[in-house]
Amino acid sequence: MTTHVRATVAVAALGAVWCVGFLTVGAGSEAIAYVFVPIGGAVAAVSVRHLTGAADPVARRFWRAVLVAVVLITVGYTWLAVDMLAHADQARTRSMPAPAAACTARGFLVAFGALARVPVVAAGGAERWRMALDRMIVFLGCAAVLWYVGLAPMLSAREPWSRQAMLLVGLGLLVAVGAATKVSYIGGGPVDGPAMRLVAAGGGVPAGAVSVLAVQFGYIASVPAQAVVMPLAPVLVTLGVAAQIRADAGRRRDPVRHGALLPYLAMILVDVPLIAVALGAPLRWPVRVVLIAAVLVTALVMVRQYLAYRENARLLHIARRQEDRLQYEVSHDGLTGLANRALFRDRLTAALAAPGPAVVLLIDLDDFKTVNDLLGHGTGDSLLVSVAGLLRAETGDDDLAVRVGGDEFAVLMTGAAAVPEELARRLLGALARPISEHRLLVQASIGIAVASPGATVDSVLRDADVAVFTAKQRGKAGFVRYVDGMGEPVLAHMQLGAELRRALDDDEFRVVYQPIVRLDCNRVIGVEALVRWHHPGRGMVSPAEFIPAAERTGLIVPLGRFVLRETCRQAVAWLAEFGPDGLQEAGLNVSARQLHDPDFVSDVAAALADSGLPCERLVLEVTESAVLRGPQVSRTLHELDRMGIRLALDDFGTGESSLSLLRAFPAAIVKLDKSFVDGIEIDDGRPAAADARQAVARAVIQLAHALGLDTVAEGIESPEQVAALLDLGYTVGQGFYLGHPMAAEGVSRLLAHQRGRPSPSAERTREISRAVRPPARG
Repeated sequence: MTTHVRATVAVAALGAVWCVGFLTVGAGSEAIAYVFVPIGGAVAAVSVRHLTGAADPVARRFWRAVLVAVVLITVGYTWLAVDMLAHADQARTRSMPAPAAACTARGFLVAFGALARVPVVAAGGAERWRMALDRMIVFLGCAAVLWYVGLAPMLSAREPWSRQAMLLVGLGLLVAVGAATKVSYIGGGPVDGPAMRLVAAGGGVPAGAVSVLAVQFGYIASVPAQAVVMPLAPVLVTLGVAAQIRADAGRRRDPVRHGALLPYLAMILVDVPLIAVALGAPLRWPVRVVLIAAVLVTALVMVRQYLAYRENARLLHIARRQEDRLQYEVSHDGLTGLANRALFRDRLTAALAAPGPAVVLLIDLDDFKTVNDLLGHGTGDSLLVSVAGLLRAETGDDDLAVRVGGDEFAVLMTGAAAVPEELARRLLGALARPISEHRLLVQASIGIAVASPGATVDSVLRDADVAVFTAKQRGKAGFVRYVDGMGEPVLAHMQLGAELRRALDDDEFRVVYQPIVRLDCNRVIGVEALVRWHHPGRGMVSPAEFIPAAERTGLIVPLGRFVLRETCRQAVAWLAEFGPDGLQEAGLNVSARQLHDPDFVSDVAAALADSGLPCERLVLEVTESAVLRGPQVSRTLHELDRMGIRLALDDFGTGESSLSLLRAFPAAIVKLDKSFVDGIEIDDGRPAAADARQAVARAVIQLAHALGLDTVAEGIESPEQVAALLDLGYTVGQGFYLGHPMAAEGVSRLLAHQRGRPSPSAERTREISRAVRPPARG
């Protein structure tokens, strides 16, 4: 392609050299000036032909049309050159043959059509009308100026040119104006923008230059026009082809849209003739055409500005709506539509700065996690939306209902007549009825905090948190108003959680074991592992104190993992020392939080594998409430059962679904709760009363035997209870009477004594148990 560019440049340069020679020394005939355009046009046609096979249909159609236009113009000027060479003596005054002019004009029109068919920036609605108006303004403004400075002077020149010449000049200017209008709105595409501008300049630049030469120099201007100016058209076309090839090779420049400035430029240009008239130029008919064009441009600009005003107003309205929506989304909860934490803090800050009262009710739904676990998060979300609607219905105009996060809500009361306890009662009463589409019952714990003088946002919220925590400690489903000093035990409880983490890291926990004994011969057949905390400063900390804190903080998972691995390790040590008949099983308690842990099963498998303890010798004790904690817990328990681990249902009889659990839960052992053992031995001379006290224990043993389950009676504290349980059919039990929780060394001494004396007396077993028990019990 560089060769073609060089060839057209060489033709143009040769024409310029010849023109200088002709005008200075009269070299050659004037007709020779007409041969340079056809030669350059032929080279340009060859260069354009390289792009007619483009892959994109838009580019292929455009360059094929350009090839047709170049060929037609070249044919027309070849015809003209032949005619001028044949009539060399008339070259200065001879007009272009009509067929040649028609062929050339056809070429200009084809080029104009090719440019017109190239798609512009995709637009719709008001943007499409705005773009159309801009293009009309640009076209009329530029056309009016070119008419004033180009075509009109040619019509009134002292040596008027032929109609053919003026037609071709006008078409060339039309192509230039149309292309400038069109190409400025091309937003990139298969046809390169610079390439289109160069092709359009191939018609416009020579036409404009020819018109100026014609007006200034008359007929003699035909020589430089044909030899110097018009050969520039093939040069520009081949440069356009080269630009398209560079763009197809990946060197395309980012499209730059100049359309926004063109209407303003057109307005300036159309005013130039008017300024000339204002300065004294005669008001002739060419100027009147310009005046008409100026009026049309002004009218179009007014319409354009009106559309722009409407569009700007629409965009401003949309921007305001978006701003309002974003502001709402920033300050409101996406699920419930209530105010969120950020807006809550802002309003509370303003309320604390105002002279009026400020009261915060913090509402925490009780056991909401169970809803998500059992019924799914969709049902949980529906319940939260219903609770939010309930808050809106129960709060007053001066109150702000808030979703703080998760299952926690709040109400900010700022009215002078605010009675927070009354609102709390209404909320609890409304929650006592089924709500949401699923007709669910939900309870809540409510904490009330009244802002004291000098209170801050954080202090008020802290007081409300303490009140909620206290309400939950008191049994949930109630409300508590914060009073001074209420936070101290709560803070101690929270500090206990932090100390638990340190205790785990510092190895302050110990595992003790309570014997499980055969009631008929007082033989130890198993143990239940229990954890104790030896605090360096407080001494022995009760499990009743630290186990709830471990549950709340989630530290029950690593703590339970420690107890599991230590129990497995110690059980293997006893098996190695006393043989398979020395100790049949080792059990430990498992919480619901542990069963929800996705790694719990793998933790159990790893503990068994690392210690070498057979699966059937490990017992995991689970409470009825833990079994009812959802499908995740059920899957975990069945997986443990398939591994061969024995599962015990602890504290049996205290739940609401005990009988049905025995069919759904893969239990191997049922442990009768201590509450049904207490008083079972009392003989008050009334058989009916004794039967009533023993009814549950009798029903449990009968049901267990029917289902093939083992039984263990818990909390045995007297020999009379042992006798009563043996009469009912119980053979295994545990309790302080049979053995206190003790260190592993104590269990080892019991097992060693059993190996020496297979059936020790009950009194001797108790003596050994008391001798080896730890100083604290729980």
